[in-house]
Amino acid sequence: MDIRQFDRAGLNAENSWSQRLLPWPTLNAPFEGAQSVIRAGSSSPRHAHHEYEIFVAVKGEAWIESRGERLPFVAGDIVHFPPGHEHQVINDTDTDFEMFSIWWDTDMSRAFRARHESEA
Repeated sequence: MDIRQFDRAGLNAENSWSQRLLPWPTLNAPFEGAQSVIRAGSSSPRHAHHEYEIFVAVKGEAWIESRGERLPFVAGDIVHFPPGHEHQVINDTDTDFEMFSIWWDTDMSRAFRARHESEA
């Protein structure tokens, strides 16, 4: 077992208030991820990319926007974005919102398989 602690004190604007899952020497995964804090009264950057992605709401309440649709996003919710779908998290509350994101593509899957086979 290998536990990686969430370093809230290490979060800042330079790392977008996020802690990346990788690199993690003991973890071979076919995906990447990050735990993030969307500060009270702020939002994540609006963006789109070629990877598939899911967000898991961990703590608090926010809004999720994608393709002109805005929905509540609260602790326990999971949202999926196909490649190319622009998205953003908006926290207009007075408390921080925490979430975990996971993204993957075929290159990550191939790299995972190659690492797995070389370890076997």
